[in-house]
Amino acid sequence: MSAYILVVEAEPAIQQLIGLNLNRAGHRVTCVPDAEAALESLEDALPEMVLLEWDLAGQNGIALIRRLRAHPRARDVPIIMVSARGGEQDKVLALESGADDYITKPFSPREMIARIHALLRRRAPHAAVDTVQMAGLRLDPSTHRVTAGAQQLTLGRVEFRLLNFLMHHPERVHTRSQLLDKVWGCDAFLGERTVDAHVGRLRSALQASGHQEHIETVRGSGYRFVAWDARVKLGWQSAA
Repeated sequence: MSAYILVVEAEPAIQQLIGLNLNRAGHRVTCVPDAEAALESLEDALPEMVLLEWDLAGQNGIALIRRLRAHPRARDVPIIMVSARGGEQDKVLALESGADDYITKPFSPREMIARIHALLRRRAPHAAVDTVQMAGLRLDPSTHRVTAGAQQLTLGRVEFRLLNFLMHHPERVHTRSQLLDKVWGCDAFLGERTVDAHVGRLRSALQASGHQEHIETVRGSGYRFVAWDARVKLGWQSAA
């Protein structure tokens, strides 16, 4: 599973520790020191997860959670509060303010990664860590690999996420706006032509193994992943 994660942490050493472990787990990370920098970063890209510290300079983490939940773009982004405050009242306040999970410092990197993956699975089923295999393709989110038999295909980050979503929802037609929502995260600065461009790149990447036709354009509607194997179907028709 690969996600774009925003880390809001005032301590540089803890920023570095969290960022290092998230990068090792395959995630893209942006680290900022306070609430204002976090809100400014939303203008550049919408994260798929926010990890934030309670004790921040200026506005604290609780205030930032409330602002994120009121933000038109970030209100549905999963949030994990990370804090040395371990009291029950503190945890309840964070969760009632809009946090989805709470990690008490000190914590192990393995626990942090496990909680992140669990939350991403709940909030974004298309980003599940489970390997999916169909139509001769095998997609493994944990290793970010797509293979066709023994052949490994080279996909860009966005094309991988696009294929991941489509393969987890085979045969369903998804509009361009739905794909922007599910794959790009409702990024208001992207238009529907962005989807067409990345679908084209995905097809080009799949062409190496002859699987490009499994990404089907449904005229006037959008795109879908065709789960049946064209070669098997044609063979069946010939035999009939």
